[in-house]
Amino acid sequence: MLIIHAHLQVIPAQEEAFLQAVKGLVAASQAEAGNLGYVLMKSTEQEHCYTMVEKWADAAAVAAHNASAHFQAFIKQAPAFVSAPMEVEVFAGEPVKL
Repeated sequence: MLIIHAHLQVIPAQEEAFLQAVKGLVAASQAEAGNLGYVLMKSTEQEHCYTMVEKWADAAAVAAHNASAHFQAFIKQAPAFVSAPMEVEVFAGEPVKL
């Protein structure tokens, strides 16, 4: 399993436009084969900071997502919404059965 945290610092005046654009991305991504979770989190510590928390079955699912029309459309729009480059962290792991 791959877990991705994509951190976005959103321009305050563009926050509503960002949320509208990301709504379609989240819905389409959640429906993709190999997607195990895809949610947008808003920081309670930093204003206008968001993190996309993604869980994927494998690297092939991530590659398909990155090539998808909805992801590519969002990436083209993102510079209008963000005040800094997106920071992406990728973790490989598996759930621990306790």
